[in-house]
Amino acid sequence: MTSQFPADFLWGVAQAGHQNEGDNIHSDIWFLENTVPSLFQERSGPGCRGYERWPDDLDIVAGLGLNALRFSLEWARIEPVRGQVSVDALDHYERVVDGCLQRGLAPIVTLNHFAAPSWFSAAGSWLADDAATLFAEQSDRVMERFGDRIAAIVTLNEPNLEQLLQAGGKLPPQAEQLKVDMLAAAARAAGTERYFASNVLPADAQQEFQEAFTVAHRAAKAAVKARRADVPVGVSIAISDEVAVAGGEKSRDARRAAVYDHWLRVARDDDFIGVQNYERTLHGPDGEFLPEGPRNDMGSVIAPGSLAGAVRYAHEVSGVPVFVTEHGMQTDDDTKRAAFIPAALDLLAEEIAAGTPVLGYTHWTLMDNFEWIFGYGPKLGLLSVDRETFERTPKPSAAVYAAAVAGHRAGAA
Repeated sequence: MTSQFPADFLWGVAQAGHQNEGDNIHSDIWFLENTVPSLFQERSGPGCRGYERWPDDLDIVAGLGLNALRFSLEWARIEPVRGQVSVDALDHYERVVDGCLQRGLAPIVTLNHFAAPSWFSAAGSWLADDAATLFAEQSDRVMERFGDRIAAIVTLNEPNLEQLLQAGGKLPPQAEQLKVDMLAAAARAAGTERYFASNVLPADAQQEFQEAFTVAHRAAKAAVKARRADVPVGVSIAISDEVAVAGGEKSRDARRAAVYDHWLRVARDDDFIGVQNYERTLHGPDGEFLPEGPRNDMGSVIAPGSLAGAVRYAHEVSGVPVFVTEHGMQTDDDTKRAAFIPAALDLLAEEIAAGTPVLGYTHWTLMDNFEWIFGYGPKLGLLSVDRETFERTPKPSAAVYAAAVAGHRAGAA
């Protein structure tokens, strides 16, 4: 059977340092987890011990027949104190990059996956006058060390996440107030006037942060390109498949304009746009509505076609190729995930056949991990993790994904 996926398509899984590595003690997220009050339901603690267990984890990824891994570089490990760069941390991430290559995995590196050094956030975070310069310096030191071996780079992960959550009413008013109280308490504890983190931003600061993230993205990209002009660089955004039924076009278009279109226009100057899709949102004459049907644990109706729809819109507006940097399902019922993955990939193949350029697909995520304010409750991994021993156990969906990839790769050969 001929696959619509190109022969050089990147098939992988995605994960993030703070969610997986554990003990990211110099980061702003760690600081907020330990703030009182805190919006975080639990602390990340040891994570999945990914910082120590990475060789075995890379073996698992390669064993699934994949050829790519998306992972983040934790700035707080590399520069735990402003101006003090950890050679040990850079050595570690260089070993991970080389370990990927030794196993036939293309390293897809995220320069900032939400977590940043606590000193950076205490000094004004991305709103500080020198924030973009500092991020560019971090990007440069990474490129200087092992940038010649990176397959693609994501500068920022989901800089529009808070806008998506707020537009869709995902956080209740009491959660927004707790967020504000937590950030105020963190500022007092840090001895500064303000304290922010990328994925816990006040509702009234969204526009400021969008502008600051844009400057930071462009500064990081310039630093990367100065070292290596040929490496593909882009930004990844959270994007629901916004679908209008009759009379819902105005609601759909307003959502797109408020949450996605800025970044899709920014991406016109990039090498790709990263799409991170988990759901479909339906709009009718009265606005967003939830139809009947089987649901995932986010409360959304399961829609395998949501990925293709999000990819189509992202390319239509940006005009650049798409990289699916995250896609998956939050559910405790792995049979739902196992059915969802191949169905979504088949529909993505149809979208590629229709002419939409897609560079790769990295499933979120390899293993159940720390899901930010929700702690370890949400399950999105292909592997489960024993919280005491940290042993990884493949779920049936891991074999299903591996088989789907094998079929598509054989068809594209």
